[in-house]
Amino acid sequence: MQTAFFDTKPYDRPAFEACARRSGITFRFFETRLDEDTAGLAAGSDAVCVFVNDRVNAAVIDRLQACGVRLVALRSAGYNNVDLTHACGRIHVVHVPAYSPHAVAEHAMALLLTSVRRVHKAYARTREFNFSLVGLTGFELHGKTVGVIGTGRIGRCFIDICRGFGMRALAYDTCPAEGVPADYVPLDELLAESDVISLHCPLTEATRHLLDGAAMARMKKGVILINTSRGALIDAEALLAGIKARQIGAACLDVYEEESDIFFRDLSGHILSDDLLARLISMPNVIVTSHQGFLTEEALAHIAETTVENILAFERDGRCENEICRRGEGRRF
Repeated sequence: MQTAFFDTKPYDRPAFEACARRSGITFRFFETRLDEDTAGLAAGSDAVCVFVNDRVNAAVIDRLQACGVRLVALRSAGYNNVDLTHACGRIHVVHVPAYSPHAVAEHAMALLLTSVRRVHKAYARTREFNFSLVGLTGFELHGKTVGVIGTGRIGRCFIDICRGFGMRALAYDTCPAEGVPADYVPLDELLAESDVISLHCPLTEATRHLLDGAAMARMKKGVILINTSRGALIDAEALLAGIKARQIGAACLDVYEEESDIFFRDLSGHILSDDLLARLISMPNVIVTSHQGFLTEEALAHIAETTVENILAFERDGRCENEICRRGEGRRF
């Protein structure tokens, strides 16, 4: 299978090239993202491999289909960047449902600990040989209540980590899972009782701006919000207002609603055009990382292996267990 690989980063290639050598798949690596203007680069390919900020809308799907592409292989779990309604019946779409839940859950905890113990501020100070402790008082997680929205693999891993710190865990999910060491409660109860709220659910029309101004008003004053899932789960305008009103005590963000033209790029020599993100970053109680929760050696290896296995299964059988929709059948899975 010839596969056009879009939005290539230096950390992507080693694992995928190793898998390609073992499997016989040929990757053509492109640094550019997939969109309406770049879809033509896939001409002559049987498949395209895309990431979270590649645009796979109806126009792109039509261009890919015209180029002879039969498969869109997402190297991510989320697929909100794909127009599945248009894809189904036209092109196959597969994803990586679970690459390393520990990677994302551990990053969420790293952000939380950095925030509550002021590690980022202490690091900046000591590099300037400022060893004062004034203003660095944090608080203990032991005995606090964490609310986890979404109890898939990542959410359950995060609950396990929090319980290791002695935290009480509340959970909300439209499809509760068995054996989760947390108390499932209605969303309003979780918002009202949690000292820390962490998002681990997919982005859908139902969850877009799940945490908006009204939801934030129902939270404990001083609550800490963590989002390592999808940026649009939080209304960024409402978040900024909540921080300014002292309703939100801190925010730890690995994702951002309008990240597609910002994250994964070096903009250090440019003026940031997104005023909202610039204002959030300027807040002393906001930590922003650029969608790096997945970025561990283990996760990268698993992503590559599963993506290649998906492509091989499609080549061999014409279908794959990790399909989201299939061409010709008009079905979604």
